[in-house]
Amino acid sequence: MTQVEEYEAAAHRAVARGVFPHLCSPSPTRLTVWRKSLLFNSRGYTVYDDSDGRIVFRVDNYAHNWREEAFLMDRHGHVLLTVQRCKKMLSMLESWEAYKGERNGCPTALPPVFKATKALGNPSCTISVAAKDGEHQHYKMHWSRRHEWTKLYRASISLSPVAEVNRKCGGSTPVMLGKDVFSLHLQPGLDPAMVMAMIMIIDVMK
Repeated sequence: MTQVEEYEAAAHRAVARGVFPHLCSPSPTRLTVWRKSLLFNSRGYTVYDDSDGRIVFRVDNYAHNWREEAFLMDRHGHVLLTVQRCKKMLSMLESWEAYKGERNGCPTALPPVFKATKALGNPSCTISVAAKDGEHQHYKMHWSRRHEWTKLYRASISLSPVAEVNRKCGGSTPVMLGKDVFSLHLQPGLDPAMVMAMIMIIDVMK
């Protein structure tokens, strides 16, 4: 199997293993990520589908501990994923976990759908995604605060990123939109909810 065929096969497997398979697309997806909440006095995100302009995801943070726990919702306000910072025990590693549905800080017997871990001061993190068959998919996410980009790679296939975030330009012009407006490009088969949760996490990583 060639590298291209292996990449395409992995993409199709991701469709079946995604936490929200109905959100996965067999073709590339473009989303607009506005790092603002539509609600007054709330920190968060509003995510639009570039193909039709509809809201896909929302994040509305009112609580003072929004850097410790946040909720990714669909456009109707239903919680898809809860992301939580893991408690550090004299470690130089920073870790976050994502759980399906609303958790509200309560313990659960359900394992996280993925865990992101990084060394302090390092602009990259490793992500381990649980699969239904007990295996794990491993990803690597890199970013640059200065140049305002983020790239997600499959650990086993590093030819090109499977998801990428960059400042968004307006229409056919090279003029960038507001500093809080970004474009998220997803390769076929990726779960956009999980990728958005990963973006939420790295935005508060140190």
